[in-house]
Amino acid sequence: MTEKLSEVRRILDRYIVEVVEHYDLCPWARPARLTGEVSIEVLWGEPSETAWVEAAQALIAKPETRVAMVVAPESAVRERDLRELRNLVTSGVPGTGVAHFHPVAELDLATPPRLVPFLRCSPDPLLQVVPLSLLAAVRNAPASPDRIRQVQMLGGVVPPQREDVADMLAVNNHARVSADTAALIATLDSIAADRREAYARVGIRSSR
Repeated sequence: MTEKLSEVRRILDRYIVEVVEHYDLCPWARPARLTGEVSIEVLWGEPSETAWVEAAQALIAKPETRVAMVVAPESAVRERDLRELRNLVTSGVPGTGVAHFHPVAELDLATPPRLVPFLRCSPDPLLQVVPLSLLAAVRNAPASPDRIRQVQMLGGVVPPQREDVADMLAVNNHARVSADTAALIATLDSIAADRREAYARVGIRSSR
């Protein structure tokens, strides 16, 4: 692994561990990471639409993949344009749920849904892809509301007639972040500062 790639992965790991896992935003994130079910591709420069789609296709085709992340550390893509890329990847990778994460997001605690973009304030622009077959398997399995919530959060999608479960997770996340807002912001600021220093040191271009 090159030094540049290593730093991108390290910074992403900080976000996953110190934010997503620490604040229990997605209870399935830790086991998926520890069991090697997360596949990550880093795209350099300003990736084309085709590059985003092809990277997602390649990752999701791996038999071990339960969660695919396509990361663009040098991209200056705006949040609304990343949202459009998410839609494009969803169309180009059938049978998946795609969620977009962007480093620029305003904190809005007015309602649980309005907090979601801030909870997806990743160090670099990224798209997260989860097979819908995983959602179907969870729905057909005997039990586990917790696993349903976990998969929904990972995929950024809500299975039909299970909106109450997604709403419950959003409410729980809202309560946790409302209680620990200052600590969460401090963690995000620490990761952002680490990113700036590390990327400058290894020569990764950055628009921020």
